[in-house]
Amino acid sequence: MDIYERLREILDSHPATAPKAKSINEILSILFTPEETALAVNMSFKTKSVSVIAKAAGTTESEAKQNLESMANKGIILSKNKNGEKLYALLPLIPGVFEFPFMKGGQTPMHKRLGELWEEYHHEALGTSFSGQPTPLMRVVAVEKSITAENRIHPYEEVRNFIMDANYIALTNCACRVSVAKCDKPREVCLIFDATGEFLVERGFARQISKEEGMKVLDQAEEAGLVHTSNNSSDHALLICNCCPCCCTVLRGRTQLKHVHAFEPSRFLARVKGEDCNGCAICADNRCPMKAIEIKDNVAVIHEAECIGCGLCVTGCPAEAIVLKEREPLPPLPATVTEMGAKVLQEKGRLDAFLKIMQS
Repeated sequence: MDIYERLREILDSHPATAPKAKSINEILSILFTPEETALAVNMSFKTKSVSVIAKAAGTTESEAKQNLESMANKGIILSKNKNGEKLYALLPLIPGVFEFPFMKGGQTPMHKRLGELWEEYHHEALGTSFSGQPTPLMRVVAVEKSITAENRIHPYEEVRNFIMDANYIALTNCACRVSVAKCDKPREVCLIFDATGEFLVERGFARQISKEEGMKVLDQAEEAGLVHTSNNSSDHALLICNCCPCCCTVLRGRTQLKHVHAFEPSRFLARVKGEDCNGCAICADNRCPMKAIEIKDNVAVIHEAECIGCGLCVTGCPAEAIVLKEREPLPPLPATVTEMGAKVLQEKGRLDAFLKIMQS
């Protein structure tokens, strides 16, 4: 078996998947040298020491260390410091192998080619495979200013709590807008927390920011009409992506590929107070990323099946004629990241393959 195909199969065991396609083999051959790939196929998504990886790959620790550092510096594997020792692990395609190499700006011919290939892969295979069946990996979190006091009963639905609960915050470029470049929305708005954030800062892909700066990023994203998304679990946030419907992988799963389980909507739906609406159409024309609003008889009408509960229409309405109300029934939300991953793997038939990789 081709060594790049072996690496793809390992990456495909992850909940984020890496489905078979011509484009992914070229992507991997651009990002990983043959020597790096030979090492990577002896790794897993669990961090391991240089000595353990070198032994599994049948190489020297010196050579292994050199290749591991090379891959970490390119953002295609993860490194972590623990008790004075450097540990390494594979990254999934999303978030990871796709996003991280673009976070420094992506202005080279190599990045241009990678952008073309990822776009091809998104339409050919990855967009469908990444979508939930039915449990998605990502969910929408409503703009906090759109949530009324009586609805503030779930801390995991208040995006500012994600920032306040984080031990470490890294700010970096949105890889989707760097690679696809279909709009002029702000790019430096992706927030990555804790260990992964530390890795990105250490390797020069991101910069550390304070909680106060993180709050300002949320405000900037909201003003720009970007949708907050995060991991689809209620325990803790790993990241906050601020997504546009024309570039971002998560939203385009629905806007372009029409997959209903591309992501989980928030627990809210938009409602129009008809008596207050003046038909200005700001919500329909400028704020709704899903085109779920139209103006009929000079009043905004919400198409509930398309509404993702992001709250951008609420904060953008000058007449304050739109509010968020809870969905009935509420969308299911896994309690932990681990539970979410296990559900996704079971639904996609990859649990045994993933466990085999993790136990290797």
